[in-house]
Parts: sequence; structure tokens; C-alpha cells
Amino acid sequence: MRNIKFLFLITICIVCVLSCTSIAGKDTLYVNITDSVKFVLLPTEGIEQTMDMAQYLSAEFRGGNYFFQSWVKADENAIEMTFFNEMGASIGELSYRNGAAHFSSTVIPRVAIRFIKPEYVIADFQLCFYDPSLLDEALKGIGLTLEMKDHGSRRILSGNEVIIEIEKTENTVKLVNHLRKYTYTMEGDF
Repeated sequence: MRNIKFLFLITICIVCVLSCTSIAGKDTLYVNITDSVKFVLLPTEGIEQTMDMAQYLSAEFRGGNYFFQSWVKADENAIEMTFFNEMGASIGELSYRNGAAHFSSTVIPRVAIRFIKPEYVIADFQLCFYDPSLLDEALKGIGLTLEMKDHGSRRILSGNEVIIEIEKTENTVKLVNHLRKYTYTMEGDF
């Protein structure tokens, strides 16, 4: 079971590495939403509504399905996520505050941690939970389109191509990255 959890964490890391490329400069974090379009991470003040909740997460990547739990605390000051195995032991912590993203773990070997880029997870989180008008402005500025749907669901388009689709219901948020071919499903009290 431990090997499966470790494999899951490594797979999430690979998703992050394959989904975006980051460029750090002057304390501004970027990720590539497409191969040629950079998205600047938004300030923490852009969150649509504060969160302090447990979430059940599942991910699909390269034919594999992975499951884990997390505690997410997000407000205008910071985004903090703690990830747990099914026994309730912490397997890692991710934070974003003051324009800096950080991931740490006592379970994942240090040599592997240096390859984990937390800004990838933060970018997906912002696309799901940030104020639509702020996202729309940021995405228009880089040539992408935000299309809003019912109940806060949204799609991100490059021209006519849907690259990211986010479906929201009362207790579920599902992000499908069609370009990078991965899916996250978050269950919580949204």
C-alpha cells in the first residue's frame, strides 16, 4: 500500500512537471497553460470565497486512478494544503503566500522534492476557485478566453479549442485538462 501511495505522489509530480513549465523572475511565478502561453499566478486576494475544509481528491493520469485526502485552507492571505494518506498521516504540505509557492514532505525523498513545482497545483486551484472577473482579465491578457457556465462551471479556450474544463456542483469540482490529458476531482463542502 505504501508503494501505491508513493507511486501516486510521484505521478502527481509528473503531472505537474508535464502540465506546465515555470519561469521564476522578480518574485513572479508563471506556468505554461499551453506550450506557448504563460499564466502569471494571481495574488491570494483573488479567491472567490475562503475555504477551510477537508477534501477528498482523485486524479486520473495516463490510465491510472489515484486517491488521497487533503485539508485546504485558502483566504486572501494564503493558500495552504496538507495531503494525507488513508491512515491520516501527513504526506506533504503545499503553500502559496506573498507570491511564493512551497512544497515540503517528510515522506517523499529530498531528491524527488526538488522536482515538485507547487505552482502547477496553485494554478489549477486558481482556475477553479478564483474570481471569474479577475481570471477573465488575466486570461484575456495572454490570448485565452474564459467562458462561464452554470453554477460557477467554466471553460478555458485557446481560440476555439477547449483546453481546460471545470465542472462545479454543490459538493464536487472536476478539472479536466484536455491539452495535458489529466483530471482532478475534488469533493468537499463547496
